Amino acid sequence: MHNIAMTGVYFFAIALLYSTVGHAGASGYLATMALLSFPPDVMKPTALTLNIIVALVTTVRFAKAGYFSWRLFWPFALASVPMAYLGGGMSMDATFYKILVGIALVFAAFHLILRSKFGPDDPGRTTYPGIGASLAVGGGLGLLSGLTGVGGGIFLSPVLIILHWAGLRRTAAVAAAFILLNSISGLAGYLQKGGAFPDHLSFWSVAVLSGGFIGSSLGATKFNSPVLRVLLGIMLVMAGLKMAVI
Repeated sequence: MHNIAMTGVYFFAIALLYSTVGHAGASGYLATMALLSFPPDVMKPTALTLNIIVALVTTVRFAKAGYFSWRLFWPFALASVPMAYLGGGMSMDATFYKILVGIALVFAAFHLILRSKFGPDDPGRTTYPGIGASLAVGGGLGLLSGLTGVGGGIFLSPVLIILHWAGLRRTAAVAAAFILLNSISGLAGYLQKGGAFPDHLSFWSVAVLSGGFIGSSLGATKFNSPVLRVLLGIMLVMAGLKMAVI
């Protein structure tokens, strides 16, 4: 029997930390549930639902602070939403699912640790990507998002930063909106194929709503702690290896 209250505390902390950088926390929720041995049929809908809640709050907060770019966002979203719906409705062998999510978590950890080395936004060093590149990246990340229950922002963010398509806070704003749409689409695909919401989701939803509001408020106005991101990255590596190997 899982400790529902303690899981809620973990989810609150994850939502707070992730939302400071424009993410909704799906990889952290998946990591927590992997470490606690939750079954895959609970992990996917839980991660997607909590993602929607935190991503909505985070998108609003960063947009109000003036960091959202529609021009940068729309090509990624146009390709990702239908692919996320397709991926969300796909059934997958439990072992393969765990391996795929494990890889996703390790990648997420790499991103969190790498991001701690970046400084503040430098708009002068960024340039908008071509439409074709945006559509290709968005479609691939959307499919992966729907398959794994990860909103896709954890993969989009390093692409935007490494290729100099956006600075840190603009990346956070675009990633949050990207996560929101992909999570809605992925959850719709999952439910349309007969999936159901797990128990205790309402309690966890309140926990992440609180954490997301606090974290996004801090992230939109202040620098984030690289030490916390590195520690969280180490935890994700451990959880990802646990899923992929055990």
